[in-house]
Amino acid sequence: MKKPEDSPTSAGGHEHDGHEGHEGHHEHHTADDSEPSQARLATSATVHCLLGCGLGEVVGVVIGVAIGLTSVETLVLAVTLGFVFGFALGLIPLLRARFSLRRAVKQVIVAEVLSIAVMETAEVLIQVYTPGVMSAGLSSPLFWGGMLLALTAGFVAAFPVNYVLVGKGIRHQH
Repeated sequence: MKKPEDSPTSAGGHEHDGHEGHEGHHEHHTADDSEPSQARLATSATVHCLLGCGLGEVVGVVIGVAIGLTSVETLVLAVTLGFVFGFALGLIPLLRARFSLRRAVKQVIVAEVLSIAVMETAEVLIQVYTPGVMSAGLSSPLFWGGMLLALTAGFVAAFPVNYVLVGKGIRHQH
């Protein structure tokens, strides 16, 4: 005996009104098939930014502390490398997708620079205002705890920016 859900006009027990001419088309779109949510895309974009900015930031601080730069010099180096690494990480997938360098640079400037700036600002503020972080040595738990706190603050600060940019269609997941 044929079950109702096996009939050609139904699937899962619901009618397919308005699907005339779609014989053989039995794909059903569920919430799992839909586009990722704005929050999910913003999280992905923020993690992407954190990888580039955070890596550059940490490398800059490690270099500055290791070679004995002043706190200001170390922060300038860290922010510069944060922008460079973040910008480069934004360019790579676009260049792999065969964007011209000019078009890729434009896209990264529009989509990434605001997020990078907000993230870097939050990270620097934490590094400067957390006592002892900038003067702690590389082997100090205070140094690495401060870096972790700074990266966390950068993520929290940049997420709303990326949420808005994703919502406006300016920022997307690479």
